[in-house]
Amino acid sequence: MSKPVVYVVIHSLWGHIKTVAESVVEGLEAEGVEAKLFRVKETLPEEVLGKMYASTFDSIPVLEPQDLVKADGFIFGFGTRFGAAPAQVKAFWDATGGLWATQALAGKYGGVFTSTGTQHGGQEITISNFISHYVHHGVLFVPLGYGTPLISGVDEVFGGGPWGAGTLSDGNGSRQVSQREKDIAKYQGESFAKTIKKTFH
Repeated sequence: MSKPVVYVVIHSLWGHIKTVAESVVEGLEAEGVEAKLFRVKETLPEEVLGKMYASTFDSIPVLEPQDLVKADGFIFGFGTRFGAAPAQVKAFWDATGGLWATQALAGKYGGVFTSTGTQHGGQEITISNFISHYVHHGVLFVPLGYGTPLISGVDEVFGGGPWGAGTLSDGNGSRQVSQREKDIAKYQGESFAKTIKKTFH
């Protein structure tokens, strides 16, 4: 019996999203799903990226929009820009018009995780706004839910919630992904895998 294939597709500026993605992949693989890590194409010139002290993560392959059809599901991860996905992720989805016209992605599964600079930087609204892409394509959104106690409590500052995993970077990227946030991300991978495996018998 073939394994479900899940693409984890990211845009990471300083590496926080990449770190979260690695935990999501770990969770997917722990549940027997074939997980593949990709990034969207960078749209900013190198000069601008340099001024932002950004990393390009060239070792991670770029996913072309039309290749989404090869996966049974996908989980997108990116930092927020004013409560929405960054331009690089938007450009990726703007190039899926052909897939939308044929509803080639309908019935596939999708999840989201994100990163914000501050505790109240808009993690839930960022994911909520992004879901519109899934809706138009007929993709079935899989939330993280409250299946883990890790997303409850006020004992420490952390990212992530029922919409999806998350992290906080601070405005200058100085805060690193906490162990709790990594554990939440791993849980998201596990939970997503369990959901998608229900269609594979």
